[in-house]
Amino acid sequence: MQQFREKVIDTMKFLLVHNHYNQKGGEDAIFKQEAELLREAGHYVIEYRRSNDELKELGLQQKLKVPARLVWASDTVKELRSLIQKEDPDVAHFHNTFMMISPAAYYACHRAGVPVVQTLHNYRLLCPAATFYRDGHVCEDCLGKTPPWPGVLHACYRSSRTQTAAVAAMLTFHRWLRTWNKKVDLYVALTEFAKRKFVEGGLPEERIVVKPNFVHPDPGAQEKNDGYALFVGRLSPEKGLKTLFKAWGSLKGMPLKIAGDGPLMSQIKESAAEQKLNSIEILGNCSHEKVIALMKSARFLVFPSEWYEGFPVSIAEAFACGKPVIASKLGAMAELIEDGKTGLLFEPGNSEDLARKVMHAFENPDLCRRMGLNARAEYEAKYTAKINYMKLMEIYDKVLTSKFPSPLSSPHRGEGRSEGGKG
Repeated sequence: MQQFREKVIDTMKFLLVHNHYNQKGGEDAIFKQEAELLREAGHYVIEYRRSNDELKELGLQQKLKVPARLVWASDTVKELRSLIQKEDPDVAHFHNTFMMISPAAYYACHRAGVPVVQTLHNYRLLCPAATFYRDGHVCEDCLGKTPPWPGVLHACYRSSRTQTAAVAAMLTFHRWLRTWNKKVDLYVALTEFAKRKFVEGGLPEERIVVKPNFVHPDPGAQEKNDGYALFVGRLSPEKGLKTLFKAWGSLKGMPLKIAGDGPLMSQIKESAAEQKLNSIEILGNCSHEKVIALMKSARFLVFPSEWYEGFPVSIAEAFACGKPVIASKLGAMAELIEDGKTGLLFEPGNSEDLARKVMHAFENPDLCRRMGLNARAEYEAKYTAKINYMKLMEIYDKVLTSKFPSPLSSPHRGEGRSEGGKG
């Protein structure tokens, strides 16, 4: 990645902050990829990481204090102050603060004069469940509401009113403190759709930039296919599996491979057996290498998700492999896929419309081939590591320029900070 350095006058020092979930997901992968991207370009990267797995090791008395640490994790603030004083980073880039880090971490950076960038991987700041999804449909009942009482009443987080109330308390406290408006210098939304939602929810529009996720290394395109459709993702209700199976019930004989695991695994196996859907092959959890191999040999990716999504990396991966995507016309999917050019869109939750689009794709191989070529061109234009790196450096330049004069021309950007702010 030597070529990435051409827009950087000198190397920079970045503090990347991330709270891992119990189950590894897309946010963890992007955190790791961006750290590697910066290191390969010659920058110095410091990582501060916590994990929700730590909760398993807590005693009863400590677990009772978890709702309080959601709001303000004092140990995190102390550790970050010490780390910042030692390393003197140019920028702190946060990916996730839930549950062990908490928004209090921003205050440690702000006190030390370190600019804060926050990537908005999900809708946690607007919705206690982080998904805008409830009871099988999109739900925006909490959007713009402080406190977000509808989420508490419907027990949206982990089906628990108590746990949802703890999340709602965190959101309410920091909205009242105006943490989101005063302590974060720049937000990174993954799509224009997400940016509009966050603006609607109260974040300042001028402080939100859009940078999509990326696919690295480039898997390379493959025009040949083995004639099957592919689903990749978590087997959970919001992913539209009920719609997918209902559609495939009318598509007898059309091969579909399902790569993924989740709470609906046993249910979909039973459903496939009951409906005698012998053309469906349920593969379970697959390695990333296996998923890419499956994509390369697929005719197209099917993505029937029924929530807005953040940025589905599997769509960008399909594009990178030169495969079109058939997806629900909703949220991120409607923005990423150009209907008839890089894939086909269907009405969310409408199994008949999905079946029609799938049939159309199977019956028109030339169309699939053209859409696959367009999908690959879309990847090369928007989702490569090089393009992502350039966008990332523009973001850091923007936040530094607004914080300090001529940040990239200074021999040591830390000299522009107040020494009194490092205590």
